[in-house]
Amino acid sequence: MTLILIVDDEAAIRKALRINLEVRGYETIEAEDGRAAVRMAADRNPDLMLLDLGLPDLDGLDVIAAVRGWSHLPIIALTARDEEPSKVGALDAGADDYVTKPFGINELLARIRSALRRAVDVEADQPMVTTTDFTIDLATRTVRSTSGAVVKLTPLEWSIVEHLATHPNRLITHRMLVSAVWGPSYEPEASLLRVHMNHIRAKLEPDPQRPAYFVTESGMGYRFVPERDR
Repeated sequence: MTLILIVDDEAAIRKALRINLEVRGYETIEAEDGRAAVRMAADRNPDLMLLDLGLPDLDGLDVIAAVRGWSHLPIIALTARDEEPSKVGALDAGADDYVTKPFGINELLARIRSALRRAVDVEADQPMVTTTDFTIDLATRTVRSTSGAVVKLTPLEWSIVEHLATHPNRLITHRMLVSAVWGPSYEPEASLLRVHMNHIRAKLEPDPQRPAYFVTESGMGYRFVPERDR
């Protein structure tokens, strides 16, 4: 079932959106401020975010920027009629679309369906990730060296590689990676993740002591860089 994160500081709006979406078969979760939105996007990995730009703590543009640091999650901004600069700013920050308040539910549903279709198309168009030293085949869930030999990864190592490879050049926080691989209820353990990353680097990096593809962002997480410096 498609999971939609509703972000709005007005409880009445969240309730109306929740009722209208759930009656049409969507699953919903809610956040009333920006910090909760970023946290829930990482912990629950929703399929789409409906984001009110006028939040009480973080600016909606900051929320978009924060999420775009590690995720291609489709984001539809909800804006007031007189917020033209905010609409442009939202799109520039990485929002996929916007809907002007007040809006009709049919218009919103059409925008949601369109954003979800585009997200599926992006995934379908990128089944292969090729680097100088190895190729990641997302369709067959295999990694091959430049010689064509299959690199044997454990299921857990594959899950880590897959998640990083589908978000190239983006910072994936420890919390987001643990949530994606072990599940949202798992408590992040940086040390455990570090052990598995060391195993992955030993198998895929030309120099595991100086990783070029699976790069550590100190104190934050990891970044997959498919085009390493030569």
